[in-house]
Parts: sequence; structure tokens; C-alpha cells
Amino acid sequence: MTAEQLYDILKKSQEPQGYFFNKDRERVFDLLKSLLINKGRYGYMSCPCRLASGKQEKDKDIICPCVYRSADVAEFGSCYCNLYVSKEWNEGKIPYIYVPERRPVEKMGF
Repeated sequence: MTAEQLYDILKKSQEPQGYFFNKDRERVFDLLKSLLINKGRYGYMSCPCRLASGKQEKDKDIICPCVYRSADVAEFGSCYCNLYVSKEWNEGKIPYIYVPERRPVEKMGF
């Protein structure tokens, strides 16, 4: 699968749910390529902005879209990686601020 194919698949499934790709296409495609690298490496698309353990059960909270995305987009207009954003965020109607890590520290240990 290519990043372009992944983009098309995810766009069709995520936009109806209110999650849009960042308007910065270079960033989006860098992240999508990283997701595909992680899929080849681990067998699943773990978040490219976090360290994965390589154990799917342990990383299930950071398989993209991660379980923290909804809360991040609702509160900040963007997920942790800035891959998924709200329509308002893309339109510049809300400020672009750093999205803090929601993943509990105990899940980050190996």
C-alpha cells in the first residue's frame, strides 16, 4: 500500500466522523509513510509520534487513530501528531497549540 492509497482510504472513513487531515499535506504524507513503516515493522500502524513496544496488545492504545485522538481533537482541535484535526483547526478558527501527551506514563515503559 502506498501513502496515497492510505490517504484515500482514511479520508473516506474519517471525514464523515469529523476528523480531517491536517491541511499541511507534506506533514500528512510524512506521517502516513511513517504509519506504513510501522505496519511493516510491527504488523500494525502504531502512532509514529510515540515509541511502540512491538507488542500489539501493549500498544493498542497508540494504534492510529489512537484512543486519545477524540479527546485531543475535541479539546485542542488536533491530535497529538497533528495528523487528524478538526475542520475549525484547518480553517485557522482555533489556535494551533501544543497538544500534550495523554498516554499514561506506565504505558510508555518497556
